[in-house]
Amino acid sequence: MAEPFNLASYFVDRHVAEGRGSRTAIICEGRRLTYAEIAAQVNQAGNALRRAGVQPGSRVLIILPDSPEFVAAYFGAMKIGAVAVPCNTALRPADYEFLLADSQARLVVSAAAPLDCARESPELESAPASGDDAAFWLWTSGSTGSPKAAIHRHGGWMACCEGYARGVLDIRPDDITFSSSKLFHAYGLGNGLMFPFYVGATTVLYPGKPLAAAILACAHQYRPTLFFSVPTHFAAMLHETDTANPYDLRSVRLGISAAEPLPAEIVRRWRERFGFQVLDGIGSTEVLHIYISNQPGGVRPGSSGVPVPGYQVRITNEIGCELPAGETGDLWVRGASNSTEYWNRPQLTAERMRGGWFFSGDKYRVDAEGYYWYAGRSDDMFRVSGEWVSPIEVESALIEHPAVLEAAVVARRGESGLPVTCAFVTLKEPACAGEALADELRATVHERLAGYKCPRRIEFLEALPKTATGKIQRYKLR
Repeated sequence: MAEPFNLASYFVDRHVAEGRGSRTAIICEGRRLTYAEIAAQVNQAGNALRRAGVQPGSRVLIILPDSPEFVAAYFGAMKIGAVAVPCNTALRPADYEFLLADSQARLVVSAAAPLDCARESPELESAPASGDDAAFWLWTSGSTGSPKAAIHRHGGWMACCEGYARGVLDIRPDDITFSSSKLFHAYGLGNGLMFPFYVGATTVLYPGKPLAAAILACAHQYRPTLFFSVPTHFAAMLHETDTANPYDLRSVRLGISAAEPLPAEIVRRWRERFGFQVLDGIGSTEVLHIYISNQPGGVRPGSSGVPVPGYQVRITNEIGCELPAGETGDLWVRGASNSTEYWNRPQLTAERMRGGWFFSGDKYRVDAEGYYWYAGRSDDMFRVSGEWVSPIEVESALIEHPAVLEAAVVARRGESGLPVTCAFVTLKEPACAGEALADELRATVHERLAGYKCPRRIEFLEALPKTATGKIQRYKLR
């Protein structure tokens, strides 16, 4: 039988019990709340959920912006043995109807239907739980498809916190974290809540839209030491500060990027402009957080880095045979934070979760020194002239041109009916779009890559289609 372990008790109550109750836990729009205050709010939320009829095992949908109220609902649900289910705050009514029906949730907590906690007791005993019991779900759809819920256990965050937050970032109680990715997303949930609460550090929560100027202003004001973002936001922040940089980010000791590969050019430009290193890595909702990452002092721009302590990875061909260094194949990962199943998706669970391994859907190669290099999603790779083309490789070459803000590459049928490489590009100055610039971009790629990888067609767009977490939806471009 697994040892008793309630996630909420460890990440919240432990700090009060061990004398850290007066430490600042959360800074949010000028509010500062201590661990003792958060613990009381978690208990009040848990009592309110019980009063509303939530039972152990019941699902609770949480549709709240990044805020102390989100934190109270998230931990409060798990403390009474219920299952917390964070949701994207920017969906349509039909999307929420699907999530509600699919999860069979007992209750929804939202800005329109908040918990009435004022009259509830700030005292609450944790429900019996073990590290193997279901604690929370996270919705994932990758870059396409309807949402599916990855079920995670009370003990899952411990592997991420120990292997990545401590093993890679060396997170400390005096750190201040700030993440532009939101708490409803696995990456943002680790960055903005679980990692700082693991060591009793402070997190800065920003409930607004993650626009470049707002992110930079928040970092400038609250002086984080660990700054988490995604490639889309890093590129936008560089563009925001191209002509002037009034933002002081000298407090940051490490930047962290995930969700999509971070082009080497952005890594280089960011360090030149802001003076700190950005660690790129790859994770997934099913594994909960980053499992391959660059390391402080050991960054290989353009690569995802090396396996995070506590995780095993392998690269296989289509029939599951492990491939040698240098060959591109399917990436599998195994670790103690892996989801055990998708909710109500037995066939997909059987296909992607095998013997403790998770099939990531990503194409990778590993070099002779053990660094992993992303080649694209399994369904994004395509052949031209009989040769495989990696979209990320072409996109990285395009981004090296100073006019390009973002790029996405897909295969489209040419006049002959055969696939050709097509690039969709957004510009820093949209007025520069035209065939002359397209010719320049082709030349940029041709200087760096084999001829068959050079885009035959280049189209300029105002924006690329993306998921709520910033991943480019290439299937829409195809």
